Amino acid sequence: MSFAGDVKTELCRAPLSRRCCAQAEAYGVLLYCNTFTGAEARVVTESASFAQRLPVLFRKAFKLSFDRLPQGEGKQVFAVADPAKLAIIRQAFGADPKALALHLNFAVVEEACCRAAFLRGAFLAGGSVTDPRKGYHLELATSHHSVSREVLALMRELDQDPRSAQRKGNTVIYFKQSDQIEDFLTCVGAPVAAMEVMNAKLERDLRGKVNRRVNCDAANLDKTVEAAQTQIEAIRRLQASGQLDQDRLRLAIIRNTNALGEIYVSRAALDSIQERDKIQVCSEFMDVPFDGAGELCLFEARSEEVPRGRNREWKEEAKGHGRSGLYG
Repeated sequence: MSFAGDVKTELCRAPLSRRCCAQAEAYGVLLYCNTFTGAEARVVTESASFAQRLPVLFRKAFKLSFDRLPQGEGKQVFAVADPAKLAIIRQAFGADPKALALHLNFAVVEEACCRAAFLRGAFLAGGSVTDPRKGYHLELATSHHSVSREVLALMRELDQDPRSAQRKGNTVIYFKQSDQIEDFLTCVGAPVAAMEVMNAKLERDLRGKVNRRVNCDAANLDKTVEAAQTQIEAIRRLQASGQLDQDRLRLAIIRNTNALGEIYVSRAALDSIQERDKIQVCSEFMDVPFDGAGELCLFEARSEEVPRGRNREWKEEAKGHGRSGLYG
């Protein structure tokens, strides 16, 4: 069963305890069903739960039965064509049989419980909702433009903010935000479905955050590898051209043995290199941090021979002494 079918099944579990609420729900069904004219009222549904509820609903609301009942499987059709029965229905809602267009009688939906029952009937007859794992969309569709406009005003009085559109001769009231769908489902009596929408939203948000974090980490690793490769190639070019003396060669060895790590260089290893050469040599194959005065930020390391896996430990030790290092 689809998610919309599950929602309608949950709505059909609502008890029919008060006649006013039963009439309000039946009113919503008639205004959003396939046909409601002075000659016939016809409801077509594929929901088995709604098909079981309809005869009980009309008996509770109007004390009458349908003239036509479903036969066989597939779409199930309920119809009332008896003029006397239609007159009872119109009288219950104060409808004018000679009116050219149907309108919503707000006197039928004055109470909060009756408003919720009316919207429940409208959704059962002319509503649909997509699976929240695929997207967020809930709509109510009717061929009566004036009714849709007045229902839109009714829903805004309930602090709901739906949108309206025209589609294939029908006027559609719809929601596209998950929180608005949750509020509507809770209002009409489907809190379990509302929780499913909420859970699906949380799951989608969590997956989105995890994917963004994984993509960010992968991008950072790619940048690190690319930068390290560029630096190592620069070292090889300098070594091939004979521009690396003994002290500079020590720096190159440290860089090569920590291709993807952080480099810590002792000040003693750079003592024999001029200030200009420090910047020139290091900047070719290292990201060198400077302090506010433009000086290289160095600290005393234990040795120029940096074992693998020890750079991070020595970094923490250096931070404890308020000193920074050279980063590769």
